[in-house]
Amino acid sequence: MRILGLDYGTKTVGVSVCDPLEYTAQGLEIIRRKEDNKLRQTLARIEEIIQEYGVEKVVLGFPKHLNNTIGERAEKSIEFGQMIERRTGLPVIMWDERYTTVSANQILMESKVRREDRKEYVDKVAAVIILQGYLDMLSMKKKQLKEQEDQQEDQQSKEEDL
Repeated sequence: MRILGLDYGTKTVGVSVCDPLEYTAQGLEIIRRKEDNKLRQTLARIEEIIQEYGVEKVVLGFPKHLNNTIGERAEKSIEFGQMIERRTGLPVIMWDERYTTVSANQILMESKVRREDRKEYVDKVAAVIILQGYLDMLSMKKKQLKEQEDQQEDQQSKEEDL
């Protein structure tokens, strides 16, 4: 299954997608718009990407405040997620994106991207961080489930031996 990662901002949306095995997230593009509320072309481009990659789920960055409250940007993200759900019929998972822009800028600095060029890439890198965080959580859950199943099988084997 392919999962789409989105970093929704006032004038841009960073876009990433995972590999078919759900191991890694790759940055795709940054969708730009002139005004915050002009979303028709942005949503149309997201639909194109969903079709092109066979996406079955969307992970959207959820910009909570550090104290875990929801502000104006988070509310706009919720609305944007609802628009995507209505237009595509796909589930949209809201994923805590605190510190993703800071992390994205750090990655770009460490990659020696010039300061004036960083804003060209930061939203796409943030989308990768958002999606990779979600993929890592899925991987951890699968691993825990496998360990539980193995323990149950071991227990059943011991009981059968008695």
